[in-house]
Amino acid sequence: MLAYDSGDVVNIALAVFLLLVGLGIAWVSLTLGGTLQRLSALIKGTQDEVLPVINKTGTTVDHVNAQMVKVDRITDSAVDAAESADTAVRAVSLAVTRPVQKAAGLAAAVTYGFADLKVHRNLRSAVAAGKAAAAAREQELEEELRDAGRE
Repeated sequence: MLAYDSGDVVNIALAVFLLLVGLGIAWVSLTLGGTLQRLSALIKGTQDEVLPVINKTGTTVDHVNAQMVKVDRITDSAVDAAESADTAVRAVSLAVTRPVQKAAGLAAAVTYGFADLKVHRNLRSAVAAGKAAAAAREQELEEELRDAGRE
């Protein structure tokens, strides 16, 4: 029948091999094309879902920043109010301190003056003792108020 020599067998084997390789490459190409198509659809779907979320996140951040500006204004107002209250308290304290010192000095003067008058029965000595006690009490009260202001 047909006689094949070794060169013909090699050529047929090579042709069959190349045909199988071509079919394999075609199958891989089709499979890869389907995978790339699915990947493209996934990317498009992700893009369609993620971009609105990113836009909403940006809007949310803008709203949060606006609220932070309001909080900053509130904080500044609170600091201003505290400073105003501190100034008012200091003013009242300064206005009240001197009369309180004088009243405490008067009370000390009367107490020590009467005590000295009772003991020594000398009016000048009683007045001098009262003045000394008044000055000492006023000085003591001033030091106490100054120390209280430091704490």
